Amino acid sequence: MFLLIICENKLLSNTRKQTFVKAALQANKITITHPAMLHTKSDFEFIKSKLARNLQPWKAGFDVLAASGFVSLNYVANPQIKIVRGGKTREEPDPDNYSNAYRDAAAAYQLGLMYNLTGNTKYADKAVQILNAWAITNKSITGNSNKFLASGIYGYQFANAAELVRGYSGWKAAEFKTFQNWMLNVWYPLALDFLQRHNGTCATHYWTNWDIANMTTILSIGILTDDQSKINYAVDYFKNGIGNGNIFKAVVYRHKVGDEDLGQGQESGRDQGHATLNISLYGAFCQMAYNIGIDLFAFDNNRVLALAEYTAKYNVNTTNDVPFLPYKNCDPGIEHKVVSSGGRGNVRPCWELIFNHYAKIKGLKATYSQQFASKLRPEGGGGNYGPNSGGFDQLGFGTLMYSR
Repeated sequence: MFLLIICENKLLSNTRKQTFVKAALQANKITITHPAMLHTKSDFEFIKSKLARNLQPWKAGFDVLAASGFVSLNYVANPQIKIVRGGKTREEPDPDNYSNAYRDAAAAYQLGLMYNLTGNTKYADKAVQILNAWAITNKSITGNSNKFLASGIYGYQFANAAELVRGYSGWKAAEFKTFQNWMLNVWYPLALDFLQRHNGTCATHYWTNWDIANMTTILSIGILTDDQSKINYAVDYFKNGIGNGNIFKAVVYRHKVGDEDLGQGQESGRDQGHATLNISLYGAFCQMAYNIGIDLFAFDNNRVLALAEYTAKYNVNTTNDVPFLPYKNCDPGIEHKVVSSGGRGNVRPCWELIFNHYAKIKGLKATYSQQFASKLRPEGGGGNYGPNSGGFDQLGFGTLMYSR
């Protein structure tokens, strides 16, 4: 019934279409079995069975995680009263300090992985210590417009770290509630405001990554707090949103080249650093939805796969050509006429998730995503791709966590 409603509504107005989609989601109420964001209990059981026999590529992936400085039991968090991204500006005179957020989120996530894979509660204790410190210290996210990048990218990362230890007996119920309230009171309002108003600009002014990051934060908070309405909002935005996180606006053209389905991205003419960032964010968004029973990977005949294949084909080596049609957004000064070579070959640990889902789980062809996954294997995470924010924009460790 749900799929039928979606198909039929292609003939309806956008307003009526959104109403039907929301009704369908509400009618199909989701029952969440935690953990249920990027990783589930069955995922950990599967991976532990492989590690117990020292099987590859899982062992290689685990070795990268175990060697990370962020899984040190001596790690010291540095929570900030306010997270500043876009500081030293008219809107925020204080300097940037958001590196503390992305480093501590990465540490809490990696410690959570180690706890679930080894059973060593010392890793859980350290993760909880980091998460509690932020929940009781941090009160706001500030800066110029870049504060909305912080709300999107680091929000979903903190939520995923918490999901990994939410059932741990050493995390007191009152502390976990404080953490949930922190996500609801500090992260959610900013993410929602961005998607609704786009900082007072026209709806497609901001690039795809701004939208999808904040969509991912809202979805993760919905799962963390078992809030159906937030989950519904994020899923509906993926299909019908006013901004470029809407998958129909993120993939501006689908090119058929022989048997290849290549989805030109909204940021393909901007630069490849951001084009590949979108793959990591859509991968996380779709994986979280998939783990609660909503298959957005398959939506519109695998539209996310088309985007990934286009992006991977152009970036996996410098000899591949991709088709490109001119793109303009709502701002008169933005017009792309050629695919951008800026940042070409950019490396992000995001390809194992895409390749393994489509090729191993769905049995579909994912030629260039597979090539990129093979090239980067074993994938690392925060701390393995440089000290700056780009190296922490995705949680990573896909070889360990997504190989099938």
